[in-house]
Amino acid sequence: MDDRIVSAEKLMEDSENSIRPLTIDEYIGQSEVKENIKVYIEAAKMRGESLDHVLLYGPPGLGKTTLANIIANELGVNIKTASGPSIEKPGDLAAILSTLEPNDVLFIDEIHRMPSYIEEILYPAMEDFALDIMVGGEGNSRSIRINLPPFTLVGATTRAGDLTSPLRDRFGIIAKLQYYTIEELMDIVKRTSRVLNVPIEDDAALELASRSRGTPRIANRFFKRVRDFALVEGNGVIDLEITKKALGRLKVDNKGLDSTDHELLMAIIKKFNGGPVGIESVASAIGEEVTTIEDVYEPYLLQQGFLKRTPRGRVATPLAYEHLKIEYQNDLFN
Repeated sequence: MDDRIVSAEKLMEDSENSIRPLTIDEYIGQSEVKENIKVYIEAAKMRGESLDHVLLYGPPGLGKTTLANIIANELGVNIKTASGPSIEKPGDLAAILSTLEPNDVLFIDEIHRMPSYIEEILYPAMEDFALDIMVGGEGNSRSIRINLPPFTLVGATTRAGDLTSPLRDRFGIIAKLQYYTIEELMDIVKRTSRVLNVPIEDDAALELASRSRGTPRIANRFFKRVRDFALVEGNGVIDLEITKKALGRLKVDNKGLDSTDHELLMAIIKKFNGGPVGIESVASAIGEEVTTIEDVYEPYLLQQGFLKRTPRGRVATPLAYEHLKIEYQNDLFN
């Protein structure tokens, strides 16, 4: 009976996994990273060795988890997954590492959020494939070493700068994932259309891609929501009209900015005279966490030129005023 019980979270994971590419040739975008990793994987297989440890970093939603799974699939090995915050005790890490088979991939998401004392246990595991564990009670403790099979650690982070130097230096392969072009996102949207068997017209795919903030995860999320509108209020085919209607209902504008982006920029302009203002003040003004603003909203706003960072704080740029249709005053920057 238990075998038939599937949680809602598992169903969501299965839905997400169904549109993930499984091979490096299916993976769209990140051409330089993809081609380099392809070479490293082939070289490791030719030598009969485990792949060097890999660090993937960049804004959320660009395909770090997908790439980790592809690496394991291309190597023909198993993948074990964990997240930095979930590894709280040395025993948690030991339990994961002890289940690895030769050349397996261990994927740790949000690796920058691992406690420092866990990092120190990870160092010999990465370098020497050994685990040093303290056993025994206080006053009678001793260290024992457990040998591990060769494995590949794939770490993913949105904040490479938060990693300690000793941990970062132990990764032999470091790759930064960039925002996607509109053309690449169109290819992803069309692939999702084929996988989910939901037809989409070219101009609708272009519109959806251009509003997806250069991020495949957002493009796929928008696709699913537009699909709902096409099914309920259209004929099941995603066309330009239904796409604009759906994204309008989702409050996503023609530059991909949503209601939180608008609220953030408006707060800087209206409440703080355009800046400069500290990130903590902005977070308090709009009721968001500082880390959420820094990891989710700021990277795209900075990349698109709506926001800039200065030594004194965040400043809304003339482009932000123009986009929000607010008259720009030059003396706000003085």
